[in-house]
Amino acid sequence: MATRRAFLAGLAAASLPRMTWADAGNPAYLAAAKLPDDSYALHGLSPAGTTLFTIPLPARGHAACAHPTRAQAVAFARRPGTYALVLDAVTGTIAHRLTPPDGRQFNGHGAFSADGAVLFTSEQVASGSAGRFGLWDTATYTRMGEVATGGIGPHDVRLLPGGGLVVANGGIETDATDRTKLNIPSMQPNLAYLSANGVIDDIITLDQTLHQNSIRHLALCDGGTAFAMQWEGDAAETPPLFGLHRPGQKPQLFALPEIDAPAMKNYAGSIAVSGDVIA
Repeated sequence: MATRRAFLAGLAAASLPRMTWADAGNPAYLAAAKLPDDSYALHGLSPAGTTLFTIPLPARGHAACAHPTRAQAVAFARRPGTYALVLDAVTGTIAHRLTPPDGRQFNGHGAFSADGAVLFTSEQVASGSAGRFGLWDTATYTRMGEVATGGIGPHDVRLLPGGGLVVANGGIETDATDRTKLNIPSMQPNLAYLSANGVIDDIITLDQTLHQNSIRHLALCDGGTAFAMQWEGDAAETPPLFGLHRPGQKPQLFALPEIDAPAMKNYAGSIAVSGDVIA
């Protein structure tokens, strides 16, 4: 039987107000960074780009996702990584440490369900790089299972307005230990759309001449999915690095201005949407 002290402590905990994003300054963006002293951190940024909070990370981070109501951010290690940290954005403390099961690797991104009850983590099978979504119960951050992503080497994932998911399957098989790329001549990236129950509804591929254009990062815009790519083919070529896909249509790709192409080096690091602008 619970002691009176434990019972009262439970009542006190239950009565505490749950911190919301307003308590953390209502950040518009989350971004992993390297600091001047060579340490790593997660930043919460205002719409104007000013830092609202900084939380230390144990190693290089890649991206983070925000719980829809609780002031919690899940920060992911650089792909392929072994840590995902559930951070309290108000106190800066680590609430939970997530570790992928044996034979799985985190791939740097994740997303919450619309009600915040489930965390989806972008993962791959260490041998062969087959894509998986890890499913985590956010009440306790325990793993509930996994579903296939519809490709290999998945990276960014976004929650769709209807509750489904869109994932960038980069198409690159990597060595389980040192990230060596193993299948560049035959890689096949895609955008995969999954329904809210984990069923693959649609898979969108690029023209075969662009099969070495790895789809990496995503941003949702009005009625569509914007995506950024990195070219794994001939370095002398300058393929499009940005695309936009709308349901029922072929992907629309955007060529780089000639003045910008050399500086890009066939790599687009990320993508974001603000109003009518895709950056």
